Amino acid sequence: MSVAYAFAAIMVGTTLPTPLYPIYQHQLGFGSGLTTVIYAVYAAGVLVPLLLFGRASDVLGRRPVLLAALGVSALSSLIFLTGPSLPVLFLGRVVSGVSAGLVTAAAVATMVDLADPHHRRVVTMAATAVNMLGLGCGPLLSGLLADLVPLPLYLPYAVQFALLVPATVLVWRAAPATPAASGKAFQRPRLAVPPEVRGVFVPAAIAAFAAFAVLGLLTAVEPGLLATTLHQTGHAVAGAVVFSMFAGSALSQLVSSRWRDHLALPAGCLTLVVGLAAIGIALALASLPLLAIGTIVAGAGHGLSFRAAMNAITEYAPADRRAEVVAALNVVAYVGISIPVVLVGLATAVVDLRTAAIAFAVVMSLVALAAMAALLRLNRSGAVVTSAG
Repeated sequence: MSVAYAFAAIMVGTTLPTPLYPIYQHQLGFGSGLTTVIYAVYAAGVLVPLLLFGRASDVLGRRPVLLAALGVSALSSLIFLTGPSLPVLFLGRVVSGVSAGLVTAAAVATMVDLADPHHRRVVTMAATAVNMLGLGCGPLLSGLLADLVPLPLYLPYAVQFALLVPATVLVWRAAPATPAASGKAFQRPRLAVPPEVRGVFVPAAIAAFAAFAVLGLLTAVEPGLLATTLHQTGHAVAGAVVFSMFAGSALSQLVSSRWRDHLALPAGCLTLVVGLAAIGIALALASLPLLAIGTIVAGAGHGLSFRAAMNAITEYAPADRRAEVVAALNVVAYVGISIPVVLVGLATAVVDLRTAAIAFAVVMSLVALAAMAALLRLNRSGAVVTSAG
């Protein structure tokens, strides 16, 4: 529980700005295109530690890496507290991304290490659910604070900083400090997957890419869509809608905990397509209820895909390379977050945000369908693990 709380506290900080982007846009005078770039900069911040230090907690011990992630997350909050400006937004988002990149592989590996071997799949599911709920609570917290109290661009970051204090104490007491492997914590940028895991990793990565592309775009632009297309300017509404996506992801992971991975992966892709279809229709009709439903369904598709993907790779990864393999999957996921978001941002220079988002929904539906077809082919060839959950 201690590591789970620390994991969630860090992830809360990574999504705090989501419902606040309209305020930043108004005060600093930029549009949706630059918002997507700011979000993509966060994804770049995640990728750097995943690529360079994905194996750090295997070599240095879980505790030092988790403490470093908590410190970097606190630094991010302090940067935002210096006041709203474009340099602060960019720097704060990069540093926030670094904290997520440091904690993701280390926290999942720590929770699995501390679990009974017979319960590792359950703990892996819990770790991914904690990740999603932490991400979801960030916009819910900042959206509510923005509507109910003064200083909306300051108070959310102060609250998150306060959450990190007990998290640091808990990690110091609970997380193991003994390394699980020898070698170098720093590595040349590469996606390192042991040969015995690759048959599971490939389909997992396909599903994770599609799922995180949808999650990334909705997190970056849905508050803007609510304000410009649906005329919903309340920050709490924006935070609640984005939270519903992450809650849908976490709930689907719990519901599908006993599903076989080789079924959950393609099912997640199909659910993504249904959610994207609902979102596209909602934007065309300017329907808030349908947008909320589509967002929840898309979140459920993300949860199905990501839960099954993480289960498969952590179960078959060697103990001394588990964090490295988790990092590799997250690299693929965060590439999925960043590239589509930037493309939509570039498209807003030619068309409005609603048109760009609908086009994205169509394209990503095709990608998800292609991923599902590839997964089904791999299932028939026996390349995907078929063990029960």
